[in-house]
Amino acid sequence: MLHRLIQITTAGLAALRTLLMGPQLLAFVPALTLAGYWYGGEAMLLVSAMFLPAATGLLHLFGGNRRNQFDGGRDADTGLALPLAVEAALDMAYAEAEETGRRSACLALSIDDWETLRPRLGEPAWAAAMREWGWRLQGALRAGDVVARDGEGGFSVALAPVQNLDLEALIELAARLQKALATPLAIGGQRLHATASVGFCLPWHAPEACGAACRSAAHEALRAARLNGPGSIRAHVPGASAARRAKATGGIEAEIATALEEGQIVAWFQPQVSTETGAVSGMEALARWVHRERGVIAPAAFLPVIESAGLQRKLTDRMIGEAARAIQGWDEAGFDVPRVAVNFSHEDLADPLLPQRILWARDSAGIAPGRLVVEVLESAISEMGADVIIRNVTQLAELGCNIDLDDFGTGHAAIANIRRFRVGRIKIDRSLVTRVDSDEEQRRMVSAILELAARLGVDTLAEGVESLGEHAILAQLGCGHVQGYGIARPMPFADSLRWLAERRRKAIPAAVHRRAAG
Repeated sequence: MLHRLIQITTAGLAALRTLLMGPQLLAFVPALTLAGYWYGGEAMLLVSAMFLPAATGLLHLFGGNRRNQFDGGRDADTGLALPLAVEAALDMAYAEAEETGRRSACLALSIDDWETLRPRLGEPAWAAAMREWGWRLQGALRAGDVVARDGEGGFSVALAPVQNLDLEALIELAARLQKALATPLAIGGQRLHATASVGFCLPWHAPEACGAACRSAAHEALRAARLNGPGSIRAHVPGASAARRAKATGGIEAEIATALEEGQIVAWFQPQVSTETGAVSGMEALARWVHRERGVIAPAAFLPVIESAGLQRKLTDRMIGEAARAIQGWDEAGFDVPRVAVNFSHEDLADPLLPQRILWARDSAGIAPGRLVVEVLESAISEMGADVIIRNVTQLAELGCNIDLDDFGTGHAAIANIRRFRVGRIKIDRSLVTRVDSDEEQRRMVSAILELAARLGVDTLAEGVESLGEHAILAQLGCGHVQGYGIARPMPFADSLRWLAERRRKAIPAAVHRRAAG
């Protein structure tokens, strides 16, 4: 209640300041001058004519424009405002939003690798570089936006409130600011090429409706961006775990980072088979750590560490690249593998640049759009507050990527979301597939899912199939595809060539075709 009262008071003072300092005051000068003459004669007329315009000018001189009314001091190196000015501007935007319908947002930027750049340049050159970058940011923004020096190598921005503020606009603005900072800088006798990471927070995603919370959320998004490599952009996602994004140090984290760099963590491929024809209908790319001393390490032992250490983007890019190369290799060897699925984590889907990354990898490899399958967890598209995830999945579908909804039956994805995100296939979770041939309750549940999928026109795949009986009953129930140890275990690319060749040599038709199962 007290915070709301402060916001209302702030808004009232701002409105009074605008009235007294705005140009609209000049419209009243003739009327006030005439009133002075009416009540005070010629002497008052003279005083009014001289004093009122001068007073208005002085108010503007000392009051400043909107950018400067939040100053509260200036940074010594750059001349920019201090972070409190950003919070004050955001506070005012929150207070006025209900009345005006206009909203602000906060962006936090950090020069990548500033920790090494600063000692290399020296303090005077570093101060000059920060000053130049600050000027560039101001030049790329509007007059009403507030730019502040925020931290040793960073800046924060409070946008002047606008009527139409959305995720796309913030992503485009973040990219524009990155471009402004990326222009080479001649400083201290050196030509400096710098990149910047950006985090931002939309006002309705802040933990609280106040400037401090919005700025803090933008910095949390910035930390996530920096963990995902230079030049990254991240939006604040409500409820995201700060612990999950904390930068890991030492021990297993360092070893895993080295393994990624040296190519020890690679893609293995698990076949997916059509229950109708018995033909291979696709592969799923799965990460495996082939340790030089300990052999193959299970994903459960290193995938959580990769995510907490901020290495998820590197891993996903590796998986996308290896999937594309595998498709090329199977094509060259004359094997028909229609498509390959790659798993995308919550962290991947929260990257605003994900569609561009996938498009670049796909076009570089020259593979058709539909041959790369994006696997997303059912829980990911159920998080309706995650605007970036919704946008990315929708754009990937528009780019022609097939969308598989993983672990179906374990979450709470709405039917509307299946249609909205153009999900092409649902993967029935292994927990529902186990003992489907002997457990009547399991069979009824799987049958209900398959009937729902058929009515929606969505394809189906059962994962975790481990026996011929499970395979047969799934085919009989109408499941389109199966995957699991009962068909084949995940294997390196070289082994997949041998497996495909052996399958072709034997030319064994599906022993579990629907007609055989019947």
